[in-house]
Amino acid sequence: MTIHDSHPFATPEGDRDPLRRFRGRTPAPVSLWTTGEGPARSGLTVSSFLVADGEPARVLGLVDEDSELWDAEPERLVVALLSAGQEYLADVFAGLAPSPGGPFRQGSWEQSEWGPVPDGAAGWLGVRRVPEPPRHVGWGLLVEAVVEQVRLGPADDVLLHARGRYRT
Repeated sequence: MTIHDSHPFATPEGDRDPLRRFRGRTPAPVSLWTTGEGPARSGLTVSSFLVADGEPARVLGLVDEDSELWDAEPERLVVALLSAGQEYLADVFAGLAPSPGGPFRQGSWEQSEWGPVPDGAAGWLGVRRVPEPPRHVGWGLLVEAVVEQVRLGPADDVLLHARGRYRT
């Protein structure tokens, strides 16, 4: 067994994509987008999103078109801000960590009319997707939704992601 002081499969410094490196230096809140109820629930960890105030307020997000969330063709969604301590939940819904029995076996959940809400979230939005078809932006689909509900949670420590690591 060999001990490495760096990741043995990391791309060498000179070969790394400068745009990806730039994006990695912009801290982003970690959100969990969920929809459905019972066995028809699905969700996805999303860090590429924007909340736009206005009448009506909107959420714009970049969602993986191959995700279970998008396969569900959601009309209504929950956009929950994850809190410090919910890193494993973020990894499970990003497909980076195992969850025997499915991702909703992790943590506890409250069902809202927009979808499941993880307990301990820093806050959440209930949103309705704009019916226009989303368009490709970069590697994802740009999804637009109208904010119908705003709830702030007890946690102030919003989970952030920057340079490949979680931070608060």
